[in-house]
Amino acid sequence: LEGIDAVLDASLTGFRDEMVEVVIDPLKLEAYNVTAYELINVVRNNNKLIAAGQVRTPTGEIAVKIPSSFDELTDIYALPVKVNGDSVVTLGDLATIRLTFEDRTGTSRFNGEKTVGLQVSKRKGFNLIDTSAAVRAAVAQEVASWPPELRDAVQVDFANDQSFVVDSMVRQLEGSVITAIALVMIVVLASLGIRSALLVGFSIPTSFLLTFALFGALEVTISNIVMFGLILAVGMLVDGAIVVVEYAEKKMSEGNPPMEAYVSAAQRMFWPIVSSTATTLCAFLPMLFWPGIPGQFMGWLPKTLIFVLTASLLVALVYLPVMGGISGNIAHRFEGIANRLKRLPWLVRALLVLPSVALLFISAMQLLNPEYVFAPMDMQNPLSGAMQVLPGVILFAIAAPLTTITLTSARITWKRKRVTAGYKRSLFGWFTHLIASNPVMPVVTIGAVIGVVVMVFTSYIANNQGTEFFTKTEPEQAIIYVRARGNVSLEEKDAMVRQVEAAALSIPGIQSTFSFAGAGGLNQNTGGGNGPRDAVGQVQIEMTRWESRPRVTEDIKLLGFIPFKRAVIDPHYNGDTVLATLDDKLRAIPGLHYEILNLGRGPASAKPVHLRLKGENWDDLMAATTAAAEKFAATQGLINIEDTRPLPGIDWELEVDVEKAGRYGTDVATVGGMVQLVTNGLLLDTMRVDTSDEEIEIRVRLPYQDRVLATLDSMKIRTSAGLVPMSNFVTRKPVPTLAQINRVDQARYFDVKAGVAADLVRLVNNSSGEERIVSKGEADEITNDGTNP
Repeated sequence: LEGIDAVLDASLTGFRDEMVEVVIDPLKLEAYNVTAYELINVVRNNNKLIAAGQVRTPTGEIAVKIPSSFDELTDIYALPVKVNGDSVVTLGDLATIRLTFEDRTGTSRFNGEKTVGLQVSKRKGFNLIDTSAAVRAAVAQEVASWPPELRDAVQVDFANDQSFVVDSMVRQLEGSVITAIALVMIVVLASLGIRSALLVGFSIPTSFLLTFALFGALEVTISNIVMFGLILAVGMLVDGAIVVVEYAEKKMSEGNPPMEAYVSAAQRMFWPIVSSTATTLCAFLPMLFWPGIPGQFMGWLPKTLIFVLTASLLVALVYLPVMGGISGNIAHRFEGIANRLKRLPWLVRALLVLPSVALLFISAMQLLNPEYVFAPMDMQNPLSGAMQVLPGVILFAIAAPLTTITLTSARITWKRKRVTAGYKRSLFGWFTHLIASNPVMPVVTIGAVIGVVVMVFTSYIANNQGTEFFTKTEPEQAIIYVRARGNVSLEEKDAMVRQVEAAALSIPGIQSTFSFAGAGGLNQNTGGGNGPRDAVGQVQIEMTRWESRPRVTEDIKLLGFIPFKRAVIDPHYNGDTVLATLDDKLRAIPGLHYEILNLGRGPASAKPVHLRLKGENWDDLMAATTAAAEKFAATQGLINIEDTRPLPGIDWELEVDVEKAGRYGTDVATVGGMVQLVTNGLLLDTMRVDTSDEEIEIRVRLPYQDRVLATLDSMKIRTSAGLVPMSNFVTRKPVPTLAQINRVDQARYFDVKAGVAADLVRLVNNSSGEERIVSKGEADEITNDGTNP
């Protein structure tokens, strides 16, 4: 996958590296008087590739090398550790050697099943949807190369695919753009007629085409902000086209030829259209200088509007006059055909409109979806690439003239009403007369307007609901951090994560879960902040997708009295409802500490309440941080409180009396090597195997049942004086876990962070002056209960 240009990184989780484990018998180690350093030396001295130099003679030059690196496990078995005359003690006599995996430091599960996760990150500048498609194709190709047994045993799934969200958003925006174009066409058709509507309608895709050409030249990716800009521009870009077409139609009705009428319209309306477009552009121009992250995020909204409106200016003043002049001559021929059809009864002409409009609709759908006509017939479009739209273009070229002819022939011409002479003042006229009849009323009117404006602004400033860059939206993904402190084993961490995972999988609205315990895990958009320091695991959840959510019917009343049933998404599948249900389930688990993080979209932001304390005196800094954390916990409305104080824990410290160890003929390094046999193992060297792309470690350690703290008390070390218990000069004592030191500006610091609960209100007791911050639901209960102060 990392060979794909668009892929930045493909990181693994839930896997373990291979290693060669040398499990040594402690009794044999003592019986043969073998030390840890003898094991290291015998492995390292025999696992080398020695370049011995070159032999040069008058007849040639030959390189000499001594390859002695390990290729098989049997090479390690045969290593001589002790030699006494003809007797040789090999490493295979002292230990059991096997190819295995390193100790597990974390667990990984997908929907409750053990898994190996692979997170693919996109490289900047590449399209997310195309990258996802390329990754899926590469995975499918790799799976197809597996043997049938492996394909049956291993299940490959995709989760947390961000391209689906982006693709869904783009498709919805595309539908909104098409809907906006259709609505504008309907309005223009109703007001200007079919010929003018087609000319104005063609100005929309033409302006978009010029805009996309400019985007392509600038290598701009079409984003959701660009799509929003296109939606806003649809209604504005037709203004100039409507003005030109309407003026040209007026000139044509006066007897001017079509080309002359449209050229005259472009000349006459040049400055009005330019000034109108310029004033609209000036309204969006300041948004180009919007600073900070919001400016970077929203910057393409004004740019898109500027590009589209500039393109519409060119279309209205250049494209439409040419197309109008050419189509005007053709339109006269269509009118001639329509006049011939007027000999038929009006009902027949009206019926002819239906198939022509239906054909126009089919042609439009075929242009949008090249498979629209072929799919009902279980066929595929025989053309490919850009030529797939050719059937739609041909159908539209046939349907548009037919629709023009039939609509013109079926048009009803109403007789003009007779104009009655005389003077009659309307209601609006009386209102105008009231204002203009005396010199005082205009001044009063101006003062009233200014007063209303000032009152509206003052009222809004005093009672506004604040400003937010992104409105609250329904969550689609979330992370549950499982928190615990102390010397918690991996099994205990995994047990807590399993409880959270089981609770999540029991909720219908959750589609998939990715759970991790211990080390490892996949990165996610955590809103600009890291997870809690005491997190021992996490569960990443993905909600059921919108199109997969079940529908339920609900009874409503149209206009307040007409019974009606409509299908809506089951409210139990709402993202906020799902997280609230999950929170209730997790709160019922005794002793579980957790934090739910909603993965919101938009610019990143960490927890809103963040206090940083700095100082050099450790005790004072710890006391101040503890007091701040307690104050946060006592403050109503603050949730998910965390701090960066050292986590509590116990380490075992082995103190070596160097003087006593020297008397026995040993040292700290020898003691350390023996202790490593009890812990993760003593690293001897590395070797290459066929099943791994990189070198794997060779570690020697005691059997599993001997890798406990009690072994340290009974372990013996070979010295010049013989076998000596390590406890003679080594003492073991518990100490606090080593803390992490954070500095900023050369000063130590601790952070205290907290989130803020939603829908908080402040209640004030007017009699006592007491203030309380509670949730809106609790506030409603208190205020509705008259007995509660």
